[in-house]
Amino acid sequence: MKLSHLYYIFIFFCSTGYSQNFQYERSFGTFNNATSFYINSAGVVYITDDVTDEVYQIDTLGNLLNLIGGYGWEINAFDDPVDVFADALKVFVTDKNNHRIQRFDKNLNFIFQFQTVESDIEAERFGYPLSAVPSNLGDVFILDSDNNRILKFDLFGNFIMDIGGYDYGSYYLQDPIQLAISMQNNIYVLDGKDIYIYDNYGTAIGDIEIPGEMRSIRIIFQWLTINSYKKIYISNLNSKEHKLMEVILNGYDDEFKIVSSLVFNAKLYVLTPKYILIFSPQ
Repeated sequence: MKLSHLYYIFIFFCSTGYSQNFQYERSFGTFNNATSFYINSAGVVYITDDVTDEVYQIDTLGNLLNLIGGYGWEINAFDDPVDVFADALKVFVTDKNNHRIQRFDKNLNFIFQFQTVESDIEAERFGYPLSAVPSNLGDVFILDSDNNRILKFDLFGNFIMDIGGYDYGSYYLQDPIQLAISMQNNIYVLDGKDIYIYDNYGTAIGDIEIPGEMRSIRIIFQWLTINSYKKIYISNLNSKEHKLMEVILNGYDDEFKIVSSLVFNAKLYVLTPKYILIFSPQ
């Protein structure tokens, strides 16, 4: 992809002067060391844990619905599951040290895996993946930490293209952490102190400067959520102003490390290594 073919829409979120207060409501879940989570449209929560190498399926009351995993390299086993995505029908688990993405149905029955580290085709090889998210057009985008790029596949594992390499100029990925996809099928990638945005066809369309290095990015419906270990910022992607608002958490006094966060049904869910906290807007 040549730079002359790119078009840019520069979007800069400014957090100064904007904040949103949330009040602690309750917590649920018991994990060893949770690494990521996601909530599908039915309100089912999926959590990965890198101590037990397991994936939990629970409801928002904390009831365990299903549990799969354990250390290994066979189907349904994991070696450092670092990320999870779920919609109403399918679940993608990023199995980092096994260099693969495992795809399950909503009940965590194995369907398929993406694994190309030993492929004869260099362009499609990925290693130590950090994130995998499908678009609503049926494509799957995998964040490849071995080569600091995004690979696009179809749902059957056929390679389509790579995104964010050196030929992207100022939009090439240097230290990608995690990715998310909006309802408009735009790809948002955390990279250092920026979020780079690409469309479904790999064209760079935006660059968001963020306040410090973030560790997680989530998009559910119109809500973008990013966080460091201590701070959370949210933005309504349907808003014309695209304000990035700092979240102020009230009513929970114990110190905790923020692993990930997301907005679902107007409430803020905060994942810590041991449990999930729920906050309501004030």
